[in-house]
Amino acid sequence: MKRFLLKRDGNGGCEAIAEECKTPTPSAGEVLVKIEACSLNYRDLLVKSGLSASGGGGDVVPLSDGAGVIAQVGEGVTKWQEGDSVALTFFRDWEDGPFETRYHQAARGGSCDGVLAEYVTAPAHSIVQVPKHLTTLEASTLPCAALTAWHALMERTRSVQKGDTVLCLGTGGVSVFALQIAKAAGAKVIITSSSDEKLSRAGELGVDETINYRKHEAWDKQVRELTGGCGADYVIEVGGPGTLERSLNSVAAGGVIYQIGVLTGFDPPQVSLFPLVTHNADINGIYVGSRAMFGRMNAFLSGHGIHPVINEEYSFGDALKAYASMEASRHFGKIVVKI
Repeated sequence: MKRFLLKRDGNGGCEAIAEECKTPTPSAGEVLVKIEACSLNYRDLLVKSGLSASGGGGDVVPLSDGAGVIAQVGEGVTKWQEGDSVALTFFRDWEDGPFETRYHQAARGGSCDGVLAEYVTAPAHSIVQVPKHLTTLEASTLPCAALTAWHALMERTRSVQKGDTVLCLGTGGVSVFALQIAKAAGAKVIITSSSDEKLSRAGELGVDETINYRKHEAWDKQVRELTGGCGADYVIEVGGPGTLERSLNSVAAGGVIYQIGVLTGFDPPQVSLFPLVTHNADINGIYVGSRAMFGRMNAFLSGHGIHPVINEEYSFGDALKAYASMEASRHFGKIVVKI
């Protein structure tokens, strides 16, 4: 079989190479999945550059998000059978319940092998059934971005509902999934971008209000104006230190900021946290979710007929071009590699 491997030089450098290797055989309690598609997340750029905290020190098969068909079932596996369409979970061993730091030891595409390969083995407890209305290409976008948005809006505190306002920063995978989930739940959604074209595409998904942050640098004031001075009940914060101050100014009384991404870097934010106090608001860190959450999300997606937004598709041989596209940040929604 063929796979990609991130080869590390021990000095922080890393090179992605394509190689041939022996097709693995599932051990007891495992399944062999013929991967049909993978999708990229910003985290994959961090792993490749050595900046991700979940990246291991050795060589690793990259990408956390993939879906395909079970090709072989290992001894003792009774729930799954050959031919089942499945997606793999991001945290291999987080099945249910509260998060534990030990789950970082098996984060696919970082601390353990990922899915940019023709075949991968996986413990039977670390896969979920692909929703019947989705292709495996679409399902490959779900494990990280979709589940992160779901965890934030539907699992961590209270479920988003009609009458709530959700602010989504940017038009990457997490924010677009958050838009789709929030609209299906009946909420009002505001989304930001530097591109009027992307904002127009968000309009096709039913977004209520848009803000071009190039034209409105003080976009937090725009959020206040668009909400009658109240602010957003939920803020999908994917920027990090460069956007946190304006997110704090945008959150409603009793609202919550979901800190998800670090698109603006890792430096400590030089901001006052006092708005958090005056608004009686919360900040919650969100890092993907459990397999049980994945199952509940899939039921919601099926019930509402939600299809992931795929912006670009690349062949397996052009996987490095997919990385380049992710780094250029021109995409709306998800970037997928077909295998």
